[in-house]
Amino acid sequence: MGRPLSILLVEDEPLECQEIIGYIESTSDVQLVGVTNNTTQALEYVTDMCPDAIILDLELHKGYGNGLTFLDSLKEIRRKSPVYVLVTTNNISYITHESARILGADFIMLKSQEDYSAKNVVDFLYSLKKIIQSSKKTVTDVIKEDSPHYKEQRIMNRIITEIDYIGIAPNATGRKYLIDSIMMVINGQSEKFTNAIAEKYTKTEPSIERAMQNAIERAWRTADINDLEKHYTARIYSARGVPTIMEFIYHLAEKIKNDY
Repeated sequence: MGRPLSILLVEDEPLECQEIIGYIESTSDVQLVGVTNNTTQALEYVTDMCPDAIILDLELHKGYGNGLTFLDSLKEIRRKSPVYVLVTTNNISYITHESARILGADFIMLKSQEDYSAKNVVDFLYSLKKIIQSSKKTVTDVIKEDSPHYKEQRIMNRIITEIDYIGIAPNATGRKYLIDSIMMVINGQSEKFTNAIAEKYTKTEPSIERAMQNAIERAWRTADINDLEKHYTARIYSARGVPTIMEFIYHLAEKIKNDY
């Protein structure tokens, strides 16, 4: 079977995201490395996660940036690490489509076509899995799947996926601190990890903790309650109904450790 096909989803329509995420969850050989409606965040995902493919919505009206400028910014990264870009769009302009192709879109799928669905989008990419992965000339292709680097990358991908499921916003300052904290706990650093993060980002511990708690509380205010109940299954002891930083970090760290 080989390693899963890794996909980054850049989409601003919640229903579209939900359907694609749901279908990928039902498959065993496709992995979602991130979901965002922010092109700046998307570039960071591509750099850090090296996905095999990107599902890119051209018009991010509810997010930040747009697909064309993202494709242009992606050029330099793709010289070092090829990534297949599947554009999905409601835009029917020939000029826009040609611009996207010139900037590097590999395929354009219209959302208005009769057979458009989350399943067909993902299945189309999966049908190209062998070709897409064979074209990647990155370190992840030559390392052994049991190597420490490969395992750490898989765990990092999983942390980001869990954070996205719960609804920690891509632009939340505390997001990166939470991701680092969960990784540290998984790796056995159960004490003073907030101090280590404060040193890494040259911040004070109180500011690190405040940013993490704000990110968690914002997710509990804005995320769909069904998503929270599905992806955060730990008991919440706080009277406010929001997990503390430590509860959140240790629950996700334990959940991911048990799976690996």
